[in-house]
Amino acid sequence: MEEFDITVIGSGPAGYVCAIRAAQLGYNVCCIEKGQTLGGTCLNIGCIPSKSLLHSSHLYDQASDLKKLGINFDNVSFDLSKIMEKKLESVGSLTKGVEFLFKKNKINRKSGFAKLKNINEIEILSGEKSEIIKSAKIIIATGSEVSSPNGVVIDEKDILSSTGALSLEKVPNHLVVIGAGYIGLEMGSVWSRLGSKVTVIEYADRILPGMDTEVSSSFQKILIKQGFDFKLSTALRSVNKEGDSLSVSVENKGQTMNIDCDKVLISTGRRPYTFGLNLEELGVKLDDKGFIITDNHFKTSIDNIYAVGDCKLGPMLAHKASEEGTAVAEIIDGQAGQVNYNAIPSVIYTAPEVASVGKTEDEIKAEGVTYKVGKFPFTANAKAKVMNDTGGFVKILSDNKSDEVLGVHIIGADAGNMIGELTVAMEFGASAEDIARTCHAHPTLTESIKEAALNVENQAIHI
Repeated sequence: MEEFDITVIGSGPAGYVCAIRAAQLGYNVCCIEKGQTLGGTCLNIGCIPSKSLLHSSHLYDQASDLKKLGINFDNVSFDLSKIMEKKLESVGSLTKGVEFLFKKNKINRKSGFAKLKNINEIEILSGEKSEIIKSAKIIIATGSEVSSPNGVVIDEKDILSSTGALSLEKVPNHLVVIGAGYIGLEMGSVWSRLGSKVTVIEYADRILPGMDTEVSSSFQKILIKQGFDFKLSTALRSVNKEGDSLSVSVENKGQTMNIDCDKVLISTGRRPYTFGLNLEELGVKLDDKGFIITDNHFKTSIDNIYAVGDCKLGPMLAHKASEEGTAVAEIIDGQAGQVNYNAIPSVIYTAPEVASVGKTEDEIKAEGVTYKVGKFPFTANAKAKVMNDTGGFVKILSDNKSDEVLGVHIIGADAGNMIGELTVAMEFGASAEDIARTCHAHPTLTESIKEAALNVENQAIHI
C-alpha cells in the first residue's frame, strides 16, 4: 500500500494549487482526479472555455460596429466551428500546463473516484480496478456541480447546463436562460452577440441578486440595450419538450405564460459535489445544503481531514478556491495560512465587464455603518471616450469615520483588471484618500478610480 503525507481529492483550482504548494513545502503529495484531464470544472468546462467564447464573440460584435471609429468592414461573419476549435485549444494548453506542473513538483497523480475507507485510507475506483492508499492528511477539493430545478432534466442537447451551452454546434434562434446570475448572463451574452434572441427568467426582482443594487440596475439597462429580454419576479414552472420543440412555462404575479424557444440554459446555481466520498459514514459533518463544515483553518470535524473550494461554504470562485488551497497547505506546514474573505474580487466577463470587491452598499446599510460614496462615470474618462466604450462607472464606498474603503463596484471596459488595484488597496487597509492621492497614468481607464476616490469628498476634477 502506497503512503503519502498529503492526499488531495480533486484537481480543480483549489486542489491542484494545494497539491503544488504542499509539494513545494517538501511533502510527498498524491492528487486523485476522476476526470481525464486536470484542472477541474474551471479549466475544462467553466471559466476558461466560457472566456474563450466571450472573447471571440466580443471581437465579432466589435468588428460589426467599427464604422463608428472610421474602420469599414463589409460582410463581417464568423465561423462557429473555428471559434469552438480555439476554445478547445485554450483548454488543452492550460490543462497540459497543470500536468507539467505536477511532473515538475513530483506530485503523484491517480485517476479515479475517491472513497474514504477510514480517516487515513482512501480507495480509488477506476472502472473495474481499485487500489487503496494511505495518507496522513486528506484534503477534499471536489468542487461543485450544476443544480437543476425540480422536474427539469438537463440533456445537454436542448435543455442545457453551462457545459452544453459551451459546445453548441449552431447558434440558437431563441435561447431562454433560467437564472440571471453570472453564468446565465455570460453565456447569454455569447449567444446574443452571435445572433440569438435571449430571454432571461429570474425569480428575484432584479438581476444579480447578490450584487450592489445600483450596479445591477444599471447593468440591466445596458443589457436591455444589447437585446436581452428580462422577465423578473418570475417563477419557472416547467420546461416541456415535444420532439424538436421546447416551451418554457413561467408564472408572474399569478399569470402563467408559455415561452417557445429552441434551447434552454439552466443557470440556477451550483451545489457541492461530494458524491461517493463516504463522508457522513465517516463522521465528516455537512450542513443542510451538503457543504462540508470546516473551522477557520479548513479542518473538518475529523482532525486530519480538510476541505477547500466549492465543496465548503463561501463564494464559488476559482481564485478564492486557489487561495484556500494555498492556505491549507501552509497551515498543515505550521505556517499562518489565511484568506481575507473581505478582499475577494468577483468579475462578470460581459461587455462591459462588471467587477466588485468588498461589501455592497446594501450590506453596509444593513450593518448600520455610516459610510460615504464616491462615483465617477466613464463618460467623463478620456481613455473610455477614445475607445468609444463609455458605459458604466466606478463606485467606491468608504467608512464615514476612518475613510477605510469598504467596497468597490465597477461597470466598464476592463473592469476585471481594474478591480485588482482596489483589491490590493483593501488588503492593506487603504482609505479613499490614499487612492485619491495616488498618481494614475493618463490617459487610462484607471483614472476613473482616482476620480471616484476624490469624489468621496466631492473633490472629483472632471465632473
